Amino acid sequence: MPAVTVDDITVLPRIPEPDGAITRQRSVRSITNAPHGFEGEGFPVRRAFAGVDLADLDPFVHLDQMGEVEYAPGEPKGTPWHPHRGFETVTYMIDGTFEHSDSNGGGGVITNGDTQWMTAGAGILHIEKPPEWLVASGGLFHGFQLWVNLPASQKWVAPRYQDIRAREVSLISSADGGALVRVIAGEVAGHAGPGSTYTPMTLVHATLSPGAQLTLPWRADYNALVYDLAGFGSVGPEKRPIQMGQLAVFGDGDTLTIAADQHQESRSPTLDVLILGGRPIGEPVAWMGPFVMNTREEIMQAVTDYHAGRLGSIPAVHGAPTVLTESRRAEDRPTTG
Repeated sequence: MPAVTVDDITVLPRIPEPDGAITRQRSVRSITNAPHGFEGEGFPVRRAFAGVDLADLDPFVHLDQMGEVEYAPGEPKGTPWHPHRGFETVTYMIDGTFEHSDSNGGGGVITNGDTQWMTAGAGILHIEKPPEWLVASGGLFHGFQLWVNLPASQKWVAPRYQDIRAREVSLISSADGGALVRVIAGEVAGHAGPGSTYTPMTLVHATLSPGAQLTLPWRADYNALVYDLAGFGSVGPEKRPIQMGQLAVFGDGDTLTIAADQHQESRSPTLDVLILGGRPIGEPVAWMGPFVMNTREEIMQAVTDYHAGRLGSIPAVHGAPTVLTESRRAEDRPTTG
């Protein structure tokens, strides 16, 4: 996993060990397995939040692990033009390259360790796809996309796009020096990530060497989720086993503990985890396909506005795909919750 790496982890600031007398470790409430699925034009994903109550995920609504897959020439796939309203999409590329364009003029190319943060807000059209050279050559593709809900008061903000380069993320290490922690958004132990968020949250990608342990201070008013991208380890004071494709949901407290097993597979020599949490919004969620609102009426209005062209138009770019898709497959559409 290239993402962001360092030659000498010992030169990084270290996260201090928590004072056990005044901090409380979060226990593990559940561990679930992410089922396989397909997104867009058919690229493979793991649905990381499948089977987890939205109340435990709040303020997040959706997380896909994209890949890890080694494409043959001609195989790389993306998504066609499609609309969004009412939330933010965060795409983090670990291996490979992805292009983004949207109807608001945002866009760019992200590769190892880069992040694109798109606020759909009142409404936007966008497309994500591998570049033509990658389609021709094939290659490794691995990343994730997170959907961050917006509260009712911010669902109508103007769309925006953030292009976060790998070199901009904050890099720190665990107290034992065995874990590299990349802070993409929010703050950990006084170190802030570059991502600007409407919803208060923290997003971290950590790599733990075999036998290393990572204890993070975590805001008590945030929820806490750990998704295993690769490798074997354990989570919480109970040391619950966790492996690739599993999501751990934590209970209350102000510290998180993750440990890597001493023995790892040769194909995944380290434990890689995505750690995320945010302040729950606590509002009703109505979700259908690409729209995340508060009521069914707002969902129906989003569909009407989309068909009326009020969510934007495809930029006139030579050679750009021009096929619009309204939403995911019917079986992938949650309903009002």
